[in-house]
Amino acid sequence: MKATIQHTQQGIGLYIHWPFCLAKCPYCDFNSYVAEQIPQEAYAKALVQELQTTLAEIPKVPLTSIFFGGGTPSLMLPSTTQILIDTATSLLPVSENLEITLEANPTSVENQKLKDFYHAGVNRASLGIQSLNPTALKALGREHSVGQAIEALTIAKKIFPRISFDLIYAREGQTIQEWEGELQEALALTHDHLSLYQLTIEPGTIFAKQYRQGKIILPDEELSTAMLTITEMITSQYGLQAYEISNYAKPGAESRHNLTYWQYKDYIGIGPGAHGRVTLDQTLYATERHKNPVRWLEHVQQNGHALSVKEALTPAEKAQEMLLMGLRLIKGVQAQQFEKRCGMALTDAVNMSMLSALVEENFLSWDQECLKTTPQGRLRLNAILEALLK
Repeated sequence: MKATIQHTQQGIGLYIHWPFCLAKCPYCDFNSYVAEQIPQEAYAKALVQELQTTLAEIPKVPLTSIFFGGGTPSLMLPSTTQILIDTATSLLPVSENLEITLEANPTSVENQKLKDFYHAGVNRASLGIQSLNPTALKALGREHSVGQAIEALTIAKKIFPRISFDLIYAREGQTIQEWEGELQEALALTHDHLSLYQLTIEPGTIFAKQYRQGKIILPDEELSTAMLTITEMITSQYGLQAYEISNYAKPGAESRHNLTYWQYKDYIGIGPGAHGRVTLDQTLYATERHKNPVRWLEHVQQNGHALSVKEALTPAEKAQEMLLMGLRLIKGVQAQQFEKRCGMALTDAVNMSMLSALVEENFLSWDQECLKTTPQGRLRLNAILEALLK
């Protein structure tokens, strides 16, 4: 990887999608596929090819982050990770403190590879632990045990300067007391970042089918709200502050790559089904790759890329996306940045009478410079967005 440089231009993030998993989790609606035999060489070559083709067509702005997501990218060979990092950092200038994250599952096979990923250039690991309860792990379809999860965290903390891991709460049958105990156990193990997601039923998943059949009953809104309130209180006691509706970090340890999404900055997406938002000639484009891995591979081999969508976004579309992403942040959306990015005033993008009502009800805060949710508003974000957007 070449030496970093300081640069004053707006930067860009890079997302690389690895679609393969050992098993399909019943709650997961990500673009992931179970494969007994992963064609490592073919997909490594195609990812590099698509990356080269894509970076040749964008402005040479500083690369601020790389994120290997999936699927399960820790099933990728570390040598593939290294060549992708080397390719990206040789074709774009590199910002100071480049963040390179890799998602990993805490199975014994993947634990053995963590040091290799670090030597390949990864400097931040995100572990998909999901629960520290054996019964819950089984219900969530996870392949690892609680012991393997703790082992993975112990190993990762010795290797990587930055660590995050995920937990899912508001699960079926979970009580406030059970979640409080599990969360405190997790915080005792954490490093500087934690992602805590309430279980949601996503269309097309195994859980969605079971939910329709009445086989899954989730906590009601009152209980889920109480769990979120306790989550914010306990994480704060451990020095982790909420900076996004599901993410908590020590000051300075926020995920730079995910902030790229939430702050509505440019990012490139390569790999099967990957999305991007890229500015070309002062026009913001939404991009998407072919979703099916086999079809994606064929297109890359034929064309050098598997781009299936490239659409210029209108000011109204940009405004909607920026609000959808930005109101997830505790700091909210800055009016000046909004107008610069979207080409329209924030007040022209929302239903102002509804905004006034939501402020009056203490769900939103608006001072003409910044629009953000209140703690009460964050509990009802989806409903607020539906009401607010024109």
